[in-house]
Amino acid sequence: MRTHKGSGLVNHAFQEDDLAKLKGNLGIGHTRYSTLGGTEHLNTQPFVVNMKHAKLALAHNGELVNASELRREVSMISLVKSFFSDVNLYLHIINNETEDNPDWPARIQNLMSRTKTAYSLLIMSGDTIYAVRDPYGLRPLCVDDECEGYVVASESCAFPSVSGKLLREVEPGEILEITKNGLRSICIVPRPSDQKMSLCIFEYVYFARPDTYMEGQMVYTARLECGRQLARQSPVEADVVSAVPETSTPAAIGFAEESGIVYREIFSKNRYVGRSFIQPSTRLRQLAVLKKFGPLSDNFKDKRIVLIDDSIVRGTTIAAIIRMLREAGATEVHIRIASPPLHFPCYMGINIPTKEELIANKLNADQLAEQIGADSLVYLTVENLEFAVRKHSNTDEKCGGHCTACLTGKYPVELEW
Repeated sequence: MRTHKGSGLVNHAFQEDDLAKLKGNLGIGHTRYSTLGGTEHLNTQPFVVNMKHAKLALAHNGELVNASELRREVSMISLVKSFFSDVNLYLHIINNETEDNPDWPARIQNLMSRTKTAYSLLIMSGDTIYAVRDPYGLRPLCVDDECEGYVVASESCAFPSVSGKLLREVEPGEILEITKNGLRSICIVPRPSDQKMSLCIFEYVYFARPDTYMEGQMVYTARLECGRQLARQSPVEADVVSAVPETSTPAAIGFAEESGIVYREIFSKNRYVGRSFIQPSTRLRQLAVLKKFGPLSDNFKDKRIVLIDDSIVRGTTIAAIIRMLREAGATEVHIRIASPPLHFPCYMGINIPTKEELIANKLNADQLAEQIGADSLVYLTVENLEFAVRKHSNTDEKCGGHCTACLTGKYPVELEW
């Protein structure tokens, strides 16, 4: 297997000379957002290792909730140098199957029986790729067959760039096998009968790209509905509705349509600055905010603004934005958040590591409004968020559901440390 790894954006890490060396009829790749394990090059995926029966490559999206338990269970004879990465555990379990034969589907099923959530995996060996989604479906995974072959990705927005189109989502608990002979669903590993699917609701709030399809609907459509629900729930007298670009733009448009208040852009965004939430440190998040926005003051000078944001995590961004708007001439700034307050850390693949970092655990909405300089601040309720993401979806309510652990503290599985 040929491998290439690099840091930064994909178009920086993969130059034409690098791509020319990567010849073959199948492959897997990964763009890493660090949760556990840090950002060191040592943790860059996919990992490629020599197993007992073959060489194997594995890429992972998510975070394993029972990793500590598994580390206590197994004698960690590490196949790779990164002890902290969940991938090390996956590889160890796959390699140390009781039945010593190269039956990869059986080994993957054993892995899934021992790992609870949250993961989507791509596993490559020989001339076969396996696409795997955990039984709770917490992290997304989907497949396309309209290009020259098959493509599997976390989000369907990846497919048009290779002239593809979404075929379907990988089902929770499903193992898909992809070979030169086609696509085959091997099995679906069930979750406990009394538990529902738990797709991360934060995918809809922030994480997914708006042109991605999940549960039969475009993420943009769900965000638009969040804005409509927010306008019904928390109306306000104002002259202009706008958004903190860009994730919250659909919600702002929905709020404007429902309220009848005109929508205007009030920021010019520097598109060469990354998303501030996913920066790994507070210092980098603060620098990103300062570089990111320029006020379009003619659109709001001497006017009352309703500013829609998708979420408030640490409060790093919003205070600086409000100060910028007031200095540029806004008379009032009312904040409406298109999601509920975040109260609990995520242990399943989103970098919200401690309760102490979450501003909603320190201040209620009125206190936060005062601290950040807003005239008012209201969050969308959990009930209205759940209604918004289900309204246009194709999910059966009896078996479908969403993980709201960061909002409610109700984790889809019992956490063991």
